[in-house]
Amino acid sequence: APGRRGYSGAGAAEFLHRSIVPTMHYQKSLPRLPVPKLEDTITRYLNAQKPLLNDEQFRKTEELAHAFEKGIGRELHEQLVAQDNQNKHTSYISGPWFDMYLKAREPVVLNFNAFMSFNPDPKSEYNDQLIRATNMTVSAIRFMKTFRAGYLEPEVFHLNPEKSDTEIFKKIIRFVPSSISWFGAYMVNAYPLDMSQYFRLFNSTRLPKLNKDELYTDEKAKHLLVLRNGNFYVFDVIDRDGNMLKPSEIQAHLKYILSDNSPAPAFPLGYLTSENRDTWALLRKNLLENGNEEALQKVDSAMFCLSLDDFPIKDLVHLSHVMLHGDAANRWYDKSFNLIITKDGTAGINFEHSWGDGVAVLRFQNEVFKDSTKTPAISPQSQPASVDSSRAVQKLDFKLNDALKAGITKAKQKFDATVESLSLNMIQFQEGGKELLKQKKVSPDAVAQLAFQMAFLRQYDQTVATYESCSTAAFKHGRTETIRPASVHTKKCSEAFVKELSKHSTGELQNLIVECSKYHGRLTKEAAMGQGFDRHLFSLRYLALSKGLALPQFYQDPAYARLNHNIISTSTLVSPAVQLGGFGPVVSDGFGVGYQVQDDWIGCNVSSYPSRNGKEFLECIYKSLEDIFNVLKGKKIGS
Repeated sequence: APGRRGYSGAGAAEFLHRSIVPTMHYQKSLPRLPVPKLEDTITRYLNAQKPLLNDEQFRKTEELAHAFEKGIGRELHEQLVAQDNQNKHTSYISGPWFDMYLKAREPVVLNFNAFMSFNPDPKSEYNDQLIRATNMTVSAIRFMKTFRAGYLEPEVFHLNPEKSDTEIFKKIIRFVPSSISWFGAYMVNAYPLDMSQYFRLFNSTRLPKLNKDELYTDEKAKHLLVLRNGNFYVFDVIDRDGNMLKPSEIQAHLKYILSDNSPAPAFPLGYLTSENRDTWALLRKNLLENGNEEALQKVDSAMFCLSLDDFPIKDLVHLSHVMLHGDAANRWYDKSFNLIITKDGTAGINFEHSWGDGVAVLRFQNEVFKDSTKTPAISPQSQPASVDSSRAVQKLDFKLNDALKAGITKAKQKFDATVESLSLNMIQFQEGGKELLKQKKVSPDAVAQLAFQMAFLRQYDQTVATYESCSTAAFKHGRTETIRPASVHTKKCSEAFVKELSKHSTGELQNLIVECSKYHGRLTKEAAMGQGFDRHLFSLRYLALSKGLALPQFYQDPAYARLNHNIISTSTLVSPAVQLGGFGPVVSDGFGVGYQVQDDWIGCNVSSYPSRNGKEFLECIYKSLEDIFNVLKGKKIGS
């Protein structure tokens, strides 16, 4: 309805919606991320180390941990708390975490960037590349305008939506001053989430600099960057008055780009963003000195990068490769995100990770999916506007000297070799999901994580460092905390299933699963409340190094290094907009596990390099899920 969405003179809806409660209404009064007690952190740390070490190793690690807790660790902790008290506008993890990302010198692609692919449009005729690219671009611009106008619904986690997700509550809370509004939401069991990352979604990029990159945002820029066939195009999508271009004009410009038959460049610039960050920083300096300042400025400040690929998707494995890395000629991995749309209208997002976490990107994807499918700006019958796209669309030209050409060639060789060595595999377990697990009173996430532990034990006869990310967005400037899914409980349960089946009755096995579920639930709750141990220990180490102190013994323990060498790195999401998500392994001998537990199935996709067999790991995960579900159903299982 026109009234609901606010139309400009141009006739297209400019906003997704107009929230009763202003977008940033809760931001000021969000609670602060707690610095855990040092003794709690040490206890939690030792609990996580226990399943990974033998008795002798554990005794040494325990000694070092307690010495740290009583000595230098205590001093550092007190300094951290004092520093935190002086910086009430932020969280103790925010600065160190930005630093960790921006100082990392590895290429962002495969090491940090993650992807989430969209579900297809339910109306199949809308999955045409031009139609979908137009509709999603329009919805993305609407999202940006809605957010900047303060009309975007605040992000709130509702524990009791009947009370808090209502018109009446919103009308009341909007009059509660921002400085205390969080408490009003808390009273009705609603938890507003931090939205400080959202502004970096648009007009933003990560600039390569020696030793430490920079995040750059230019909210005044009005243009979109489009990549096709390795060529770069820009055109304005916002006019001088701040209104969005008519969808039919955006469609016309995209059609013009899709029908441009310029050859692919011999030296595609996109490859540079896949390089080691210092190498790229030096090459970028060369680019700037070689007369490319204006062109790079256009790339860096563009609203976002729309990558149009010239081929259809063959299957889900192909989809994962395309969205996780694709062809670097047709990506700009440094942009806050690339919206990728293939020839058959399959869409996904590849996002750079330093500026923000999955929460902000997922909200953006959910809104864009909903808006572009429920109220699409154009239909298959729509005609592009008769405008002169050859004037409106500018193709960027880069001047390259021999050093730059050599740099691009080398980047391409490295990139191709890395991608060549990457395996992606996936399974869908169809024999049950969230519904059955809830019926049996066990946590769906705990069961998925238990299956990973069981699978690794079956395949490699080991329990190894495992990472599950958990958002701490319930706090001001929260980022993530680590859940450590490998525990003495999962180890005991996995060994019972994998090695000692004959010794246990079905009832005993059920009890072991329930124990794992309870413990995992506790860890998850602690992490979400800022009571994990990883970020706290990370911050104490960061503080010691920033003060120029010698690295405490505690951090020199091989067991500390091993715990932070995350062989199984996992992340989960479930959303009506997302088909699947994934990321590369975080260590060369690791697995990157993206998974989702749906109502009646469990999906899992795994990335790995040659030293690990991802296909076999997935077969072991499948077998583990099968065994767990059968035991929960009361069936006797064979080895």
